[in-house]
Amino acid sequence: MISVAKVQPGNAWRYYTRGVAFGDGRRRARTPMKDAQEEAGLPPGIWMGRGLPALGLTAGSVVTERQAELLFGEGRHPDADRMERELLDDGADPETARLTTVLGQPVEEIEKRKQTPLLALDFVFRPQASLVVLWALGDDHTRRVIERAHGRAIATVLRWLEDEVAETRWASGRKRAKAPALVVARWRHFDNRDGFPLLHDHCLILNRVQRQDGSWYALDTRRLLQHVVAAGTLYTLTMTTEVCEELGLATVPREVTPGLRPVMEIAGVDSELIDWSATRREQIETALEGITEKYVAKHKRLPGERGRHGLGWWAAQDTRREKKTPKPLEQLRAWWRVSAILSFGQKMVDGLLERCRAAGAAIRKRVGPLVDTALAAVDVAAVVYTVRRTFARRHVLAEARRHLMETLRGRAFPPGLDDYIADHALSRHGRQLTVPQEGRRTPPPDQLTYTADFPWPARWWIAGTDGKPPRAATRYERAQVASLALQNAIRTTRAVPAAARDEAPAATASATGRPDDHNQDQAAPHAVDHPDRDAALTPGQRAAAVHAHQQAAMPEEYLEGRTTDPATWLDTPENLDRLAAVTREANARRRAIADRPKPEQPTDAVNPADQQQHHTPRPDQGRGAGRDR
Repeated sequence: MISVAKVQPGNAWRYYTRGVAFGDGRRRARTPMKDAQEEAGLPPGIWMGRGLPALGLTAGSVVTERQAELLFGEGRHPDADRMERELLDDGADPETARLTTVLGQPVEEIEKRKQTPLLALDFVFRPQASLVVLWALGDDHTRRVIERAHGRAIATVLRWLEDEVAETRWASGRKRAKAPALVVARWRHFDNRDGFPLLHDHCLILNRVQRQDGSWYALDTRRLLQHVVAAGTLYTLTMTTEVCEELGLATVPREVTPGLRPVMEIAGVDSELIDWSATRREQIETALEGITEKYVAKHKRLPGERGRHGLGWWAAQDTRREKKTPKPLEQLRAWWRVSAILSFGQKMVDGLLERCRAAGAAIRKRVGPLVDTALAAVDVAAVVYTVRRTFARRHVLAEARRHLMETLRGRAFPPGLDDYIADHALSRHGRQLTVPQEGRRTPPPDQLTYTADFPWPARWWIAGTDGKPPRAATRYERAQVASLALQNAIRTTRAVPAAARDEAPAATASATGRPDDHNQDQAAPHAVDHPDRDAALTPGQRAAAVHAHQQAAMPEEYLEGRTTDPATWLDTPENLDRLAAVTREANARRRAIADRPKPEQPTDAVNPADQQQHHTPRPDQGRGAGRDR
């Protein structure tokens, strides 16, 4: 998972040099950052990115306090002090010497236009809660494996941003160029503000990149922010796959919030241990209830999905505690182990890794490293279309990576499989909406918008639990229904006799509404070949067999729960009884309103029917004066 924050002049850079660089703690005044880190046993920050050589820095070198202050506080060269002294010795005036060390447009010029300069973006990388529990309570080998996978996943995401996403802009954004060389400072933290385990890294991406002519310009930060979700899924997929392959583990879906997308957690990690480590989540959920009540009282309705995200952010800020006293990792791990043993017993803590390996072995025995690209493309396209209606390639790519996490369950996959599924979903099931206009710059491929022509699932209601009223199905639940409907259409293809095998393509086309895509898929670079398949099976049956093979280890609460099985949403007797009660109450209120005595109408009142006849509106009546007819 990745979260993003902005680094701006003023107190923002001080927060990072005095707080983030010190493990989110509070160091003593006039204590150098290096000395404070050594006393507290904290790891120093390191430099990353391909843009370091242009600034005289090397990857993996330590980030000093002065370098961070110059880059992220003033937008200047990290060695500006030396450069400025040399220019002054050569006879340059102080203002010229200072401007020579500025990277790109000076901060003062931006502030004169009454704008707030953006100096960097803080990308915070953190793994799933179950991986954090394994890292905190596992042995030294497990800890090193998770930390190594965490670091490699971050490096993979940064390379992907440099290769595919990062661009520099100038001339008010009218001109752009690729920026394959970022400058990043990374600090690693081990715990949250309550002292419980939370492995995460702060990566400050400098909002300056160098062009080929040597000049420095700002990044297109809007483009970076647009790709945060795709970058987060790449990080989670990369890290989870490496840990599961090296330790022999597997993943299972865990529904955190009913109706929303499940989180792929490590199989064998008990939910009690996850809740033990996720202290911030409990605090945020408690605060969120009060904030939601205030929202309902003000707006007379429940917040939508986007509104819930905003309220969740406010709840997180309201429950944010003061800075703590940092402690070395060895001391933290000893305290975490004692806390877990006191809460759950030594047997549960000592046997954690073995339980995870046993659960992983059972899943890996039934789930092979197979991916059906045809079903993957249908699933990805249907989910993205139902959730967004219009989408870009970054949305499809993020969903393709989620599909691989849910399907492979921690298994390794060929490089480029996520891109292949995304491109396949767009080419086979997407319809481009962006039309290039003559005389204007052609948008890049990842800025094109698409839609699809799948059936739109109708809205339904889901019975509430614990006395809560029924709720409307979420967009993700509707997306799952759309995906399952299309996949079931593919599975309706049946085997045919050998004499009529030539008619199989027509049967597949009628089931999917398109030509025989699956015959073409079997020759694709990432197509699968199920080891137990029958030569007489049609492509649709092969797809169904592989899909059933992948889903064999899914827990029943996921396969038959509200997130996948629409039958449990509306057709169960309990839900129907609840909906009938709600309908009876609504009808009773409607009859009560209709039975109220109406006020007597004056004798000289105009008959509404006559009034309607004399004042029939013109066809253009009610249109705005400025609207074209």
